[in-house]
Amino acid sequence: MRLRSGIAVAVSVVVLVAIGVVGVLVNRSALQAADRVHRADSVALGTNNGTLAGQMQLLSAQELSDFAEAIGRGLTLGRDDAADRVKLRAFAGKSAFFGYGLAIVSRKGEVLNATRAGGLPAVTDPGYATLHAGLRAGRPGFSSVMTVGGVALAAVGVPVKTAILVGYTNVAATQLQAFVARLSADTHLTTIVDAEGRVGATSEPALIGRTIDPTLIAAAHEMRAPDFVEYATPDGTRMIAVVVPGMPGGWTYVRTQTVASFDGAVHRRSQTLNLAMLAMLLAGVLGILIFAYRALITRRRADEKFRALFQHAPDMVAVVDADGKITYSSPSAAGLLGFEPGSLQGSSVFDVVHPQDRNQLQAQFRDLVGERDGLLRRECRMITSDGRPRWFEFTASNQLHNPALTGVVINARDVTQARAFQERLAHEARHDSLTGLPNRRRMRDALGETLPTDGVAILYVDLNGFKPVNDRYGHNAGDELLRQFAQRLSRAVRDQDVVSRVGGDEFVILMPGVENEATARAMADRVRAEADLPFEIGGELVSVGASVGVNLARPDSDPEDALRDADQTMYAVKQAVAAPRKVGRHRAQA
Repeated sequence: MRLRSGIAVAVSVVVLVAIGVVGVLVNRSALQAADRVHRADSVALGTNNGTLAGQMQLLSAQELSDFAEAIGRGLTLGRDDAADRVKLRAFAGKSAFFGYGLAIVSRKGEVLNATRAGGLPAVTDPGYATLHAGLRAGRPGFSSVMTVGGVALAAVGVPVKTAILVGYTNVAATQLQAFVARLSADTHLTTIVDAEGRVGATSEPALIGRTIDPTLIAAAHEMRAPDFVEYATPDGTRMIAVVVPGMPGGWTYVRTQTVASFDGAVHRRSQTLNLAMLAMLLAGVLGILIFAYRALITRRRADEKFRALFQHAPDMVAVVDADGKITYSSPSAAGLLGFEPGSLQGSSVFDVVHPQDRNQLQAQFRDLVGERDGLLRRECRMITSDGRPRWFEFTASNQLHNPALTGVVINARDVTQARAFQERLAHEARHDSLTGLPNRRRMRDALGETLPTDGVAILYVDLNGFKPVNDRYGHNAGDELLRQFAQRLSRAVRDQDVVSRVGGDEFVILMPGVENEATARAMADRVRAEADLPFEIGGELVSVGASVGVNLARPDSDPEDALRDADQTMYAVKQAVAAPRKVGRHRAQA
C-alpha cells in the first residue's frame, strides 16, 4: 500500500512537473508573441508619426523655396536694402511657418537684410552647422535648436541667387509642436529633437529647448532605421524609447516611457501565472485531483485576463484560422465597424475587406499561413456595417503552431484620419493655398509628363493693374481678386487643360495636344476677355486686365525652355502694354 501510495505520489509529482513546465513554456511563447506584436506596432506608430513630422518640416522648406523662387529675380541683395526688407516682411506676415522672422545671409555668413532688428541667432551660432550641411548637399537646410533671449528658435535655409534665404520659427508655436502636443499621453513622452538632442517639439511644452538623455542622443547618431533603446535614468528607473532617425537636418522622433508601463499588464499577469504554477508544483503531494482543480482555475483566470486586456481596447483584435475564418473578435470590432458584438464569429475575415484590396490580401494571407512565425503588416480598406470604407493599419502574426492561440492573430487600428492627414499634406505641397490651383511644382510635373508624347500650348498669364488694386484696397482685396480670376480661368479652359498659379499674379495654362496657333490664340483671347470683365471686390467693381504669352512647345522641347519662352513672350507683351499706340492693350503673342 505504501509502495502504491509512493508510486501514486511520485506519478502525481512527475505529471504535475511535466504539466507545469509545459504551462510555463506555453505562457512564455504567448508572451513573446504579444511582445513582438506590441513592439512592431510601437515601431510602426513611431515611424508613421516621425514621417508626418518630417513631411511638415519639408512643407515649411517648400514654402520658403516657393517664396525664394517667386521673388528671387526682384531681390537686390544689397545690405539693408529697404525694398528687399519690405518683401521679406510681407512674406513673414502671411507665412504659415516663418512668422517669427526672415533674413538674407551671404554665402560668407554676413547678414545682408532681416525682418527683425534683433532676436535672431548670431551667424556664428553652431546650430547653423546642419543647415549649411544640407545646402552643400543640394537640399534645403535645417538648423538645430538655437536659443536667443530665452526663446528657442529653429531655422530653414534655401538658396536665393548668390545668397541664402533663412526663415526662423519659434519652435514653441510651430505646427510641428501643435502636432506633437496632440500625441500627449499619461504613459509616454513624445519628443522631436535636433542632431544635438535638444528638444524642438514635445508633448510636454515645458521641455522645449532642453536636452534629452545622452544615451538616446548617441543611439540616434548610430541608428539607420527605427528601433528600440533601453536605458536607465540616474535614479535607476528602467526606460524604453522608440527612436526614429532620418528626419531632415538630422532631427529624430523619440517616444519614451518606463519599461513597466510599456510591458504593462501582460507581463505582470504572466508573472502571476508562473507563480501560480510554481505553487501547484509545490503542492504536488495533494494529488492529481487538486492539480486538476488548480489547472481549471488557472485556465479560467487566463481567460479572464484575455477578456480584460481586449474588452475595452480601442484597437480591433481578431484570431482567424488557416482559412481566414474568424474564431475570435474583440468587442471593439462592434464600435469600429458597426457590427453587433459576436456577429463576426464564424464568418470569413475577407468578407469585411474592400473588394479592391481583397484578392491581394488573400494571396498575402496564404503566404503568411505557410510561414511559421510569419508577420504581415500593411494598410487596407475595410467595409463597415453600413457599407462605408475605412482605412485600417493591421499586423497579422502566424501563431497557428502556438497551442495558446492556434490561429493567425490580427491587430487592426483605424488610420482613416491619419491617412486623410497625409493626403492633405501631399495636396498642400503641390497646390496653391490661396486659389486651390496646382502650384508651380505641380505644373512643371504635368508639363514634364506630357511633353515627351504630345505637343503642348503654354499660356503664361500676368494680370495688368494688380498692384494698384493691392495698394488701394489692401492685400485682402488683392487675394480675393486672385481667387476670382482663378475661378474664371478654371471655367474657361478645357477639361484636359491644367491651370496653375506660379506666383504673385502670374498663372500658367497648359493645353496638351494643341499645336495649332489659332487654337492657342483663341484661348488667349478668352483669358483676356475674362480678365477684362470687372471684379466685385468689397462691394466695388474693380477693373484690371491681362497680358498673355503663348508658346507652342513640340514633343521634343525641353520643359524648362518651353516654360521660359512663354514667360519671355508674356514679358514682351507686358512691356508692349506700356506703349498702347504701338501694340494695344492686353495683347497675346506666340
